[in-house]
Amino acid sequence: MSDPVLPVSGFSPSVPQAVAWTMDVLDAVAVMHAAGTVHGQLQPAALQIDSSGHAHLMPPGAEQDPRYGAPEQGSGAPALQSSDIFSAGLLLAEWLLGHPLVDEVDPQRAQHRLMHEQLLLPDAALPGLDDQLRAIVNRALAHDPRQRFVSARVFQSALEQWTQADASLRTFGASGSSNPSSDTLEFLLRRMRHKSDFPAMSDAVVRIQTLAASETESVSSITNEILKDVALTNKLLRLVNSAHYGRSGGISTVSRAVTLVGFNGIRNMALSLVLLEHMQDKAHATQLKEEFLRSLLAGSIGGELCPVLRESEEAFIGAMFQNLGRLLVLFYFPEEAVRVRGLMQNPRQPMSEVSAAISVLGLSYEALGLGIARAWGLPEDIQRCMRKPAGEPPQWAPADGAERVRWVALASNDIADVLLHSDLQERETRLATVTRKYMAAMGVSARDVQAATNKARQKLVDLAAAMEIRVAPGSAAAELLKPVEPPMDMPPPGAPAGESHFASLALQATPHEETEARVVHARQVAETLAAGIQDITNAMVEDFRLSDVLRMILETMYRAMAFDRIIFCMRDAKTDMMQGRFGLGRDVERCVRVFKTHLKATTPDLFGVVSNKGADTMISDASEPRIMSRLPEWYQQHINAPTFLLLPVQIKGAPFGLIYADKAARGALALDDKELALLRTLRNQAVMAVKQSG
Repeated sequence: MSDPVLPVSGFSPSVPQAVAWTMDVLDAVAVMHAAGTVHGQLQPAALQIDSSGHAHLMPPGAEQDPRYGAPEQGSGAPALQSSDIFSAGLLLAEWLLGHPLVDEVDPQRAQHRLMHEQLLLPDAALPGLDDQLRAIVNRALAHDPRQRFVSARVFQSALEQWTQADASLRTFGASGSSNPSSDTLEFLLRRMRHKSDFPAMSDAVVRIQTLAASETESVSSITNEILKDVALTNKLLRLVNSAHYGRSGGISTVSRAVTLVGFNGIRNMALSLVLLEHMQDKAHATQLKEEFLRSLLAGSIGGELCPVLRESEEAFIGAMFQNLGRLLVLFYFPEEAVRVRGLMQNPRQPMSEVSAAISVLGLSYEALGLGIARAWGLPEDIQRCMRKPAGEPPQWAPADGAERVRWVALASNDIADVLLHSDLQERETRLATVTRKYMAAMGVSARDVQAATNKARQKLVDLAAAMEIRVAPGSAAAELLKPVEPPMDMPPPGAPAGESHFASLALQATPHEETEARVVHARQVAETLAAGIQDITNAMVEDFRLSDVLRMILETMYRAMAFDRIIFCMRDAKTDMMQGRFGLGRDVERCVRVFKTHLKATTPDLFGVVSNKGADTMISDASEPRIMSRLPEWYQQHINAPTFLLLPVQIKGAPFGLIYADKAARGALALDDKELALLRTLRNQAVMAVKQSG
């Protein structure tokens, strides 16, 4: 490297050169900090430029110019590593501005400003500077040392990332969406994981997304995954029966819901519901629910503006999650969210949300949301839709459909903001302004936007009811949810029989009314079975796949009777064996694999006897010697349930299939005549489905 030859004051750098010099300075500072020393006197006089254009930091020596000292140094405290970071930020600000940020001739006035003022890079002086770099500088200049970069290396890494961004990422960078420092993102994710309730990293969502993205997974796999979470199952069924998904009620099985709505639709519902899971119990629940409803409304508007199903699903989740990061920060880091709003509302020098978020968190809200999206495994097209497009909207719809959907998502969020935050008197005017701004880029008319917005608002009321969202009367969110939700003791519109209605019935029972409780429970079971029978009947009227109907039958039994697991077995004509094919419940995949019984064995086991005779059989205590002697070894080793039910499926008197269901507690399986009749009806529907399928 060439020897230093010129003082830094002899140059007027470009923006990239200013960033490069700062990275050189930070590299030297990081080496000093690693050795346990602090420079404490970073200022132009301590720098020189070599013949190749690199900046060099001279050892401490000259007295510190007050215009370059950190706030804590002004009170006489010794310089710390964070003080060097602040001073480096001042140097970068000066090179970008062309003059010192604290441009005071009087040293005392300069020191007073540094000690008592939160310095920010002025927007007006540098209108062309992108928000990402502006936010990096402002974070280094944080008055509170704890809000600055945690080390010189992290500061240097942020600048290096800005430098290495390619043209497309730089475009996104104007909205703060270029990739954030992985260290900063991981630090925030670790903080979030330490919370006791972490829906943003829900294992269920990750598994559901993985299954939805797979080309080999079946409806059975994703259904079984959803059924593991009872609360998610119930909410999802209410949601799929809501007006948003165009259903008029009557969908009472997850299997049917997955078949009708599709893997992606189910994934989108699950993402929405898991985010909502804990919000209503938070101390700041009002703000959380308002932001969630705003996001949900934006997603609904986006979906309505895209008539093609694939684009509609993409627009729904992309629009809903364009502000996912803001929602997560409000959920997990409410104090930081308050600081971000404070910087945005600063009367002297308000910051953009992007700059404020990076100053407080180290990355933009958008970048945090994208980090979660990657953790969920969301596909690239949805992640792209979550990135807000930069610049002014084009005056025609982009030929690239994915790019058009991004503009739809951005417009949907702006419309939702107007609906939530504007007064009634100015709402129409502001909506008209937003519509004019985006309608060409979306390729729709003003009438289309108005119709989509009105339809989305109507659906939002139904979605909120299905999700059981309650808001404070008179709040901004309440305005979005007019007309008022039904009373809590009434089922939401379109709720499937056997769900929310059951909950209200169950509340009528008390510990001292055991007889009434049993009656209520029996009614719940019967209604769930009856609803499933109707659901399956409706499915069989249409073109149907046999596997889908059989899966719906199993799910109805599983949920109504609260079985531990349930398996559908089918006869293999070549081997004359009854073999497990699919099922639901605990460890069911392993149990399906081992379930094999010979139908023409010399001494058939219990399953073979029941299948051949077509005799419905309930075993209350499988440990009885008489029963155990008829149970095959593979069953006793790998399943060995204490109580189980067998419903054979025969076609023209010959064994075709067998429904096996068990419970984990001895004697837990009890059926009255009505329940048994309904279970037999479901079994008979399996026979009808087999016959109709040919």
